[in-house]
Amino acid sequence: MLKACHKGILLAALVLFSATAAAAKPAFKLCWSIYAGWMPWDYAQQSGIIKKWADKYDIDIQFVQVNDYIESVNQYTAGGFDGCTMTNMDALTLPASGGVDSTALIIGDYSNGNDGILTKSADSVAALKGQPVNLVELSVSHYLLARALETAGLSEKDIKVVNTADADLVSAFTTPDVKTIVTWNPLLAEAQKQPGAKTLFTSAQIPGEILDLLVVNTATLKKHPELGKALTGAWFETLQTMQGDSETAKAARTRMGEAAGTNLAGFDAQLAATHLFTTPQLALAFTSSPQLKTTMQKVAEFSFNHGLLGEAAPSADVVGIETPAGVWGDSQNVKLRFSDEFVRLAANNQL
Repeated sequence: MLKACHKGILLAALVLFSATAAAAKPAFKLCWSIYAGWMPWDYAQQSGIIKKWADKYDIDIQFVQVNDYIESVNQYTAGGFDGCTMTNMDALTLPASGGVDSTALIIGDYSNGNDGILTKSADSVAALKGQPVNLVELSVSHYLLARALETAGLSEKDIKVVNTADADLVSAFTTPDVKTIVTWNPLLAEAQKQPGAKTLFTSAQIPGEILDLLVVNTATLKKHPELGKALTGAWFETLQTMQGDSETAKAARTRMGEAAGTNLAGFDAQLAATHLFTTPQLALAFTSSPQLKTTMQKVAEFSFNHGLLGEAAPSADVVGIETPAGVWGDSQNVKLRFSDEFVRLAANNQL
């Protein structure tokens, strides 16, 4: 009788375990790092917006903060995360060039003054000729400098790039020896306080070229389109929540600012230099535009010229980049995709 009872309990436990296992939701982990255009993801998780949309599609989504930005992208590339926030240049030069097929699910914004060239010695970009310029080498700051020099009829051969860690740039700019730096916010805003500092060029002069993305592994997205739907829905609900001067909006931006180490005024100042695509319609129009393909060609050519596509890369077009306006590069080796599929669903209220 006792044995039969034990068997019954064991059988019930096995049935319960099987039912629980069958009911387990697909779970996804994404990583992010602190930047004005990515703070909405943290707020979306902390406020329950992510959970709301994940529950709608019967999945679990977790965003994990990684303090070192490049490390976050490297961890995604290595398979540690299903998605990650990153710039368009880094999406190309790290996961895509490393063979990890990746999809830019959401173009959240472009830098519209968040990146800039500051100087104490020149009155124009052309006047930088022959001078040293301190920046984080091979970063978007390097790309910004190259584009600025191009507008002045110069090239990198006409200046001397001095590789400087981002943590050291502001303090270096206070010394007599360092005359010109290129950096991003909040470092840019801090350096602008230096006596005699002059802004020569910002990302606002190359609008739509330095893009901030949410990138998701393509194979994961194809297998689980519900992940793309939930993330897209959560993103645009969060952007709607933070817009305007209502108490709810200001409270949301205050929480984002505090999480980024500043206050509401400081965060609003950073947002002012960030061109957020605040509605799915705006995001869709940009993602579908021919400009995106042209921009990615410029980014690929810069990356190739600086050895960022790999030592064995024979040309700038070695990696195929798919956009709604067409493919740039090798169509047989597409590893970076800009998708308008999910943002289009959002624009049509179909999520």
